Amino acid sequence: MKSPSSLRSITALLALAGLVSVSTAIAVEPISILNQSVKKTPKGPWPKGDEMGMGNTQGPATWMRCAWHLTQGTAKVYELSYLRSNTMPKSPFTGPYIQQYKPTGGIPFTAHAFNGEALEAGAEPAAQATQMDALGHFAALPEPWKMEPPFPADQAVYYGGRKQATVKPTPDSPLLELGIEKAAPIVTTAVVLDAKTFVNGGKAMEAGQVVTKAHIEAMLEAQGLGGRGIMAGDVVYIRTGWGDHWKDPDTEGIYYTKAPGLGYDAAQYLGERRIVAIGLDTPFIDPVPEGMLEGKAPPAEGTPPGLPFAVHHHMLTKMGIHHIEHANLQAVANDKVWTSCTMVLPLREKGGAGSAVRPIAIGAPGQ
Repeated sequence: MKSPSSLRSITALLALAGLVSVSTAIAVEPISILNQSVKKTPKGPWPKGDEMGMGNTQGPATWMRCAWHLTQGTAKVYELSYLRSNTMPKSPFTGPYIQQYKPTGGIPFTAHAFNGEALEAGAEPAAQATQMDALGHFAALPEPWKMEPPFPADQAVYYGGRKQATVKPTPDSPLLELGIEKAAPIVTTAVVLDAKTFVNGGKAMEAGQVVTKAHIEAMLEAQGLGGRGIMAGDVVYIRTGWGDHWKDPDTEGIYYTKAPGLGYDAAQYLGERRIVAIGLDTPFIDPVPEGMLEGKAPPAEGTPPGLPFAVHHHMLTKMGIHHIEHANLQAVANDKVWTSCTMVLPLREKGGAGSAVRPIAIGAPGQ
């Protein structure tokens, strides 16, 4: 890890190159806190039967880094989720998300009145709007399915080498292992990487465009984070600009049809750094070129054969790293809050494959 003086030197060099302003000041944890947190962060291997994955990194080390941001006098709270409504962009892979608003009711012989809502049948709140994937959301087959019925679910292998028979033994079973209730509460530091600005010149990335390992390394330097880097237990949020297409009401109708995403080499790079979660302002985390969902176009370049959602495969199935999809990153990126304290608390739905979440970031805007 580089010293603060090295960090300032990097920023100065970037300023000379025209990548950042000389007057740019960002809030980064002191080197003493970062060094202490490295010593306190569990390194694994995790206990036999582990169901938390990189959630094991959460604890005093991440809370220590988080707490520093909470003490900054100019820190602000940033909502990293979208407002949920009947007219928001909606996933085409699940039932309709429509809330029915009940009439105001009462209790006989009391002075009480109350209100409530109901969801239509087939709705999956955990699969709509800002959400977090459980480790049991994805598994891998030994070879690609050739659409010969029945689907070979019994061959699926999950995080930690778990088999279908122990994770989801029957079609109507909840996840008996690796469900969202096994996820650790995420209270840690966030690193926000602004690919819209530093990769794509201020324009939203295009569908199928990929954020690579090289992009991540370059963004860390350009944003003055080369000395800090990405630490074990961090949440990494990447603003691609695709969130510009999130409209409510959803008049464009394109948000869920395609998107940029994280490259496979970038997923491997972040996995090596043992982050706890990756969040993008996209519906898939994986890059989805136009026409891919309809079978009219191949996956993005660099995607391994037979794994069109290779980032899901690597992060969830191999590394135990959660996904936060549809992260609302516009305000936090516009304010140059490159590091912050983030909190992500999924609902404890027994056996759920995911959860609606309301992540927040608390940090000081860059000057």
